[in-house]
Amino acid sequence: MLLAHAGFDVLVLERAMLPSDTLSTHAIARSGVVQLHRWGLLEEVVASGAPALRDVWFHADGAVTHRVVKDRFGVDHLVAPRRHELDLILALAAADAGAEVRTGATVVDLTRDGSGRVDGVRFRTGDDEHQVRARLVVGADGLRSRVARSVGADLRLAEPATGAVHYAYHRGDWLGLEYHLHDGAFAGVFPTHQGEACTWVCTPADVAESMRRQAPDVDTAFDQMLAERAPSLAERLRGTERTSPVRSALRLPNQLRVSAGPGWALVGDAGYHRDAVTGLGMSDAFRDAELLAASLAEVGPEAAPADLDAAVRRYERQRDERARPLVELTVEMAAFPGSSRMQELQRRLAAAIEEEAARLHAAPLLRCPTPA
Repeated sequence: MLLAHAGFDVLVLERAMLPSDTLSTHAIARSGVVQLHRWGLLEEVVASGAPALRDVWFHADGAVTHRVVKDRFGVDHLVAPRRHELDLILALAAADAGAEVRTGATVVDLTRDGSGRVDGVRFRTGDDEHQVRARLVVGADGLRSRVARSVGADLRLAEPATGAVHYAYHRGDWLGLEYHLHDGAFAGVFPTHQGEACTWVCTPADVAESMRRQAPDVDTAFDQMLAERAPSLAERLRGTERTSPVRSALRLPNQLRVSAGPGWALVGDAGYHRDAVTGLGMSDAFRDAELLAASLAEVGPEAAPADLDAAVRRYERQRDERARPLVELTVEMAAFPGSSRMQELQRRLAAAIEEEAARLHAAPLLRCPTPA
């Protein structure tokens, strides 16, 4: 969307047939909500049925603290949209901006010119294989990125992967965002579409693995994790209706990849991934997409290959500078220190999100329509 607004000729290849869901607890931090607002999409997200979340309850050490989301940087609420709603809104916005969006398209491999520079992709739709030339290929294809594998993108930073997250959807009465902190667990409630909420618990991976071995199924293990590790959330969920199976991810990596090279770049989880405990996956992906688009817009659609490569390297330096402190913070949170230390880390995370929101709010728009 942003590159199309900046005058680039953009082809989007999306493997899924939208709308579709994906593994995600899908809360968007203020920094990401600021970007949705700047791009003119926040009202559309709320209109899709994602509630505007203005109240936050924090449960810790037997006490409950209530806060109201302050009006800063153009937004006074947060959102936690389901991915089948959000992803479709973003895809349609890209198409409206002038990008060609093809769904059901699976990238098979990259192509290269005689010098070894990436110059396009081969992809498959149904039983047919196609090839398209491109001056730049951006891999926004997730943790197991085919683009990253194809170009041999090395890890620039890799920290221990010690956390686990389990989540499900419950239908009930939700007044806002909830966070439940206990020694050895961090859990919460993210209200979303149709009266449902994503209810989740993060624990050390070895604890989750032990409970799953002892339980007959993952749903039972989830209930035991809540009862033993996050009893305040377990109590909160009594009387609600679980509307989905439990989904999970264990030992998610905390890593930065080399994300720029001749004719290619990586954004989102493909280039930078961290444990779910900080809940920043989508917000960080929005930020990285805008950093890359802004860097490319500086050189323009007709830039020489050397200038395009310089632009993607500039993006990578900016991404690393902003991501590294969050990797370190995430790793410490995923180690689940005691409650007092975890609360201190939460305050540091909140301050980092506010700082990022301020920087994004001040960034120039790439010819996007100004929100009403």
